[in-house]
Amino acid sequence: MNEQLFALDIGTRSVVGLLMERDKNQYKLVDYYMIEHQERSMLDGQIHNIVSVSKVIQQVKLQLENKHNTVLHSVCVAAAGRALKTKRIISAKDITQQPLMNQEDILFLELEAVQKAQYQLATTEEEASLDYYCVGYSVIQYSLDGETIGSLIDQQGVEAEVEIIATFLPKVVVESLLSALQRADLELEALTLEPIAAIHVLMPPSMRRLNVALVDIGAGTSDIALTSEGTVTAYGMVPKAGDEITEAISDQYLLDFNQAEDFKKEITLNKQATVSDILGFEQTIEFPDFIEQVAPAVESLAGSIAEEIIQLNGTPPKAVMLVGGGSQTPELAKRIAIKLNLPTNRVAIRGVDAIPFLSKQDNLPVGPEFITPIGIAIAAKQNPVHYISVTVNHRMIRLFEMKALTVADCLLAAGINVKKLYGKPGMAAMVEYNDKVVTLPGTFGLAPTIQLNGMNANVDDTIHNGDTLLIEKGKDGEPAQMTAGEFIGELHTITIFYNQSAYQVHASLTINGQAAGMDTYLHDGDKIAYRSQISVADFLHQFQIDNNIQQDFSVWVDDQKLVLEDFSKSLQLNKEQAQLKQSLKNGDQLVDYMYIEPTVNDLISKLGVQAYRELMITYNHKPLTLRKELVTVYRHGEVLAFDDVISDQDKLQIKHSSTDPFIFQDIFRFISLDLSQAKGRVELIRNGNPATFFEELQPNDQIEIIL
Repeated sequence: MNEQLFALDIGTRSVVGLLMERDKNQYKLVDYYMIEHQERSMLDGQIHNIVSVSKVIQQVKLQLENKHNTVLHSVCVAAAGRALKTKRIISAKDITQQPLMNQEDILFLELEAVQKAQYQLATTEEEASLDYYCVGYSVIQYSLDGETIGSLIDQQGVEAEVEIIATFLPKVVVESLLSALQRADLELEALTLEPIAAIHVLMPPSMRRLNVALVDIGAGTSDIALTSEGTVTAYGMVPKAGDEITEAISDQYLLDFNQAEDFKKEITLNKQATVSDILGFEQTIEFPDFIEQVAPAVESLAGSIAEEIIQLNGTPPKAVMLVGGGSQTPELAKRIAIKLNLPTNRVAIRGVDAIPFLSKQDNLPVGPEFITPIGIAIAAKQNPVHYISVTVNHRMIRLFEMKALTVADCLLAAGINVKKLYGKPGMAAMVEYNDKVVTLPGTFGLAPTIQLNGMNANVDDTIHNGDTLLIEKGKDGEPAQMTAGEFIGELHTITIFYNQSAYQVHASLTINGQAAGMDTYLHDGDKIAYRSQISVADFLHQFQIDNNIQQDFSVWVDDQKLVLEDFSKSLQLNKEQAQLKQSLKNGDQLVDYMYIEPTVNDLISKLGVQAYRELMITYNHKPLTLRKELVTVYRHGEVLAFDDVISDQDKLQIKHSSTDPFIFQDIFRFISLDLSQAKGRVELIRNGNPATFFEELQPNDQIEIIL
């Protein structure tokens, strides 16, 4: 047996009722009935007089019941698209210290974005008095550090972002609709949204990746919906429609509003019409003259629609579909195409015959004004919005179900700020490490805990009518707790060799000036000094070694101090002169180094004094050097030889001798004569001539002594 459907399109000018049958995926229009409102009980799609509207609904219902001998209990209806609001918004989160993100983290980030959109909508001046509900959202893209990414799961970086588009509907729209139905003895079987209804029957999901605008031009308003990226991306409304044209006709031809409306329909259909104005004059109007007279109003309507499309879409769409009775306004499609810089064949009026799964019948209305009513019947059954009641933290929440509802939807409807449900991070500690301020972070706060009907749940779990939700704030993180070892790492040890002996040197760790171990816990304000290297000075101090790495060798000469640097004691590091501030590394060699003790001759050289004079001569045909000392060095009154060793801190005196020339008798200090061999008188010969003992010698003299 075929399923019967009853649908109502409650518009600004009229109410249309339809009876339809569904056979699997095909639909058949059984009958329809339309009644116009007798008073202005509807304004811009919103019911302003519930009693009046309910009477019209009841008339439509009774007409169809009587004609088909049936009783209608429930009905499919649509909420006006003009009441919908869409917000496109980005939510970001710092994840520099965040562990790998999971699905729960991402869902909370999406919810935060929806709540930001909800807050923006609530704080907009003209919307402040309206109570809006989110009826769905779609993720446009995820980003990581400014780059688009397919998924944030297990990603790491600096900042994660999600961009969503959320759709909102005011509560008053649905509540007034429900009240009008209830007064007409009807129950709400299913609810849809007018733009979604039209799009559903004209644009299957496979076509929604195209950037197309659908414009439902009614009597009082023109509703706009845009598709792109596989979804409905925006909704809008222009407070101008068919009535604007009717009013222009009324003004031009002096007709009352209803008469002008009838005239508009007749001349559009027959291309000619005869009317009688309010003064009683009758005239016949030809279609070209009619077009000329209403052109300014058509131009204004086309401009408003095109402007709103650009405002919503940013750029002209690829195509525009026109539905609704007002779409048949002469020249309107052409002028919209001009305003959007589109070819005229890219803006088209779509009639009922464009619905692929609707059976074609003789009684089928073919005009574009029936697209939305038929779409309501079909979309309300295929994609209905049901109301359910859920208890959230002991408070009853009512949601309308445009999709499978989740815990996240309940949190949004309850106005619970997801961001505030996360536990706060634990208190951080500030310490100084080697004179630099370092922050020790506390542990992360935990995500909120959610219970659905007493069982643990996640934000993406499905909820049903009558469910009970309890959500509690996540546990706050713990304050920073860290030991010196956890903060610094392993304590290093190196080996230093001093005079061939091995010394084990440990890194230095102090906290607040006191020696500390690696298991010492750090506290806020601690001053940590850690040195993994040691200087030469620290090494000498630690092992109580004389830290005078260079000891001067000094003597006192005639009561004046004299330093002999070449004979001072020094500390060598790897065979180079050591410096106290020099850092030591593992395996370094330290050696005390001192030269041999100096002699008197070294001292005289340091003083720059000439110690002796020499004269080169030949004695008995052999070279001989005569030497006469010019200084005499005394230590404690004792004369020192030039090769005698002197000691550190010796007190010495130096006596200078005269510089008399060498004479012949000086030779006898450098030779030895055996006078016992003499046979007579000894002869002294100088350069072949006899000489005396006191004769002055000259360099290279030839000396002979004959015994």
